[in-house]
Amino acid sequence: MKGWRAGWCLRSRDTVTRWIALTTILAMLTSLGFYALFTQVAGVWAYPPLTETGLLEKLSSLSRVIAASDPAQRPQLAAAASDSGLSIRWSPSHAALGLPVTAEAATRANKPKAHQLFNSQHLEAYQPADWPQQDGQYAMAMQLSDGSWLMFSMPSRSWGLEHWARNLIVIVLVLLSTGLVALIATRRLARPLQTFAQGARRFGVDFRAPPIKPLGPLEIRQAILAFNAMQAQLQHFIKDRTQMLAAISHDLRAPLTRMRLRGEFIDDPQLQAKLFRDVDEMHAMINSSLEFFRDNARLEEATPFDLAELLQTLIDDYRDQSIDIPFSGPPRLAYLGRPLGLKRVITNLLENALKYASEPAIELRSHDDHVTIRVLDRGPGIPKESHEQVFVPFYRLEGSRNKSTGGVGLGLSAARAIVLEHGGELTVRNRKIGGLEARVVLPVLEG
Repeated sequence: MKGWRAGWCLRSRDTVTRWIALTTILAMLTSLGFYALFTQVAGVWAYPPLTETGLLEKLSSLSRVIAASDPAQRPQLAAAASDSGLSIRWSPSHAALGLPVTAEAATRANKPKAHQLFNSQHLEAYQPADWPQQDGQYAMAMQLSDGSWLMFSMPSRSWGLEHWARNLIVIVLVLLSTGLVALIATRRLARPLQTFAQGARRFGVDFRAPPIKPLGPLEIRQAILAFNAMQAQLQHFIKDRTQMLAAISHDLRAPLTRMRLRGEFIDDPQLQAKLFRDVDEMHAMINSSLEFFRDNARLEEATPFDLAELLQTLIDDYRDQSIDIPFSGPPRLAYLGRPLGLKRVITNLLENALKYASEPAIELRSHDDHVTIRVLDRGPGIPKESHEQVFVPFYRLEGSRNKSTGGVGLGLSAARAIVLEHGGELTVRNRKIGGLEARVVLPVLEG
């Protein structure tokens, strides 16, 4: 029990907020890690700007020592202070130093820190590109108080990078590390969301689908548990409704049967015919209503099947009845859905086209994310204001739909219900050339 509580407490802290905070922290740490690794391995930061190395302070001290010495001793002192990384030369004139001519030399040295460190009115700074063959060295020249010149030179920093290049590398490293951490974190968050979405779509086409396993951060698990609770309630509601309708079927059929038996003893033929007609109409309404609400086709599981072949089978069935229905579409089209339900949808639409119009036809089109089925006919059509009303249960159009046809106004309602359960839509509209078009749009579901 303690172990379960500890595990629950640990998982309860696995929240989206926590993951966002951890992602930010890990991105920063990874960025710093890349920065340190680049510094150590590439060695670029071994050559930062001179102001960041402490070299200027060293040169300032050496310049003061040399400037305070006797002019005759300055060449020897400069040579003694030189090493492999720093060369110091003293010269009585600027021309004797052999420096290249460039107007930028004085501008580069015109820095507040340089004037603070070196007590000189004339400072010049040179880069390797200033030399004629661009193979020179870094150099700084300063004029001493007696008019002589002192030059400090360093080898060219072949591994060095300009300031903008280093900043660019830092930006790339930050973007790379942040993107890497964000990718890992978002995949961690996206996986349970994908599972949740797949489970929701599966329940949309199969109400008997099992509950979704709660995985992921706390907020996502809570959403999954709420969805599972809703799914269980809907399943319980459908089960209770089925049982209730079975009881209604039994309770209503018994008195209707008694009414028909008693009608046999009525001597008036006209009155008897009216009673039998009313009883038969009530039987038809009860059967249609129970079939609509119970609809065993809705209980089937979604399965891959050939939608084009299903339509061709329907057309063949009508051809056996000497009814020719043209078909336009691909010869094969794999689809994930409930074939019995979709067969009933197209059958209802074709029956309406045959009863109330003529020249029915079927068109099938496949798109990237959906499939379209069009059932066309040539007839009077439907008034525009009734395009949505015809899908209301028991609604009947006056004049075109009457009791003699045997319908009670549930065919289109049942067809739309089945299409909606597939996540699609069923609409009707009048054709410009005359007749009606029933359009079924079905989303392409992932298996």
